[in-house]
Amino acid sequence: MKLNPIVAHLRATCPSFAQRVSGGIDWDAVVEVAQLALPAAYVIASADAAAPSRAQNAIIQDITEQFAVVIVLDASDERGQQDNDLLHDLRAELWRALVGWCPGEDYDPIEYDKGSLLHISRARLVFQFTFFSGFQLGRTVRTAPAETWHELEIDGLASFTGVTFNMDCIDPADPNQQHPGPDGRIEVKFTGDVTP
Repeated sequence: MKLNPIVAHLRATCPSFAQRVSGGIDWDAVVEVAQLALPAAYVIASADAAAPSRAQNAIIQDITEQFAVVIVLDASDERGQQDNDLLHDLRAELWRALVGWCPGEDYDPIEYDKGSLLHISRARLVFQFTFFSGFQLGRTVRTAPAETWHELEIDGLASFTGVTFNMDCIDPADPNQQHPGPDGRIEVKFTGDVTP
């Protein structure tokens, strides 16, 4: 899942962060370089998971992609009692911004998964909220670009234009053979043309 659309959406819909939203692929890398004023939010790519293919003659998988929104606050006390109330409000703001929003045309609406405390000290409180969205791997329309190797192979095949049948019938049987059956002579020949 692309992070930039999510970052832009949060900047536009979460006024509590006053545009202080950034993103990255790993929290450790982001925390080292992104020093935003607080409160701030960081969108982090976290995981994806695939279900087994739903088709027998193709690959069609449901993929669930997960991302986290990490909130960083100035800690008001070591216990986090006051900060918990602020986190509750920020979580509600994130839900309004993300839950039900589609991060791309092929994605399902985003759903909320869970929240967890990452770090608390006298200076900082870091809390992570996890969200997910799904999409299908494997095209649903023949004219769409290939998404899997199987689809790429099929796209490379010549178009089906027709078929020719050569029929060797069991009867009449060849009297020179011991068992009745196909004798190698073509009794009927016909073709079928496909017009798209």
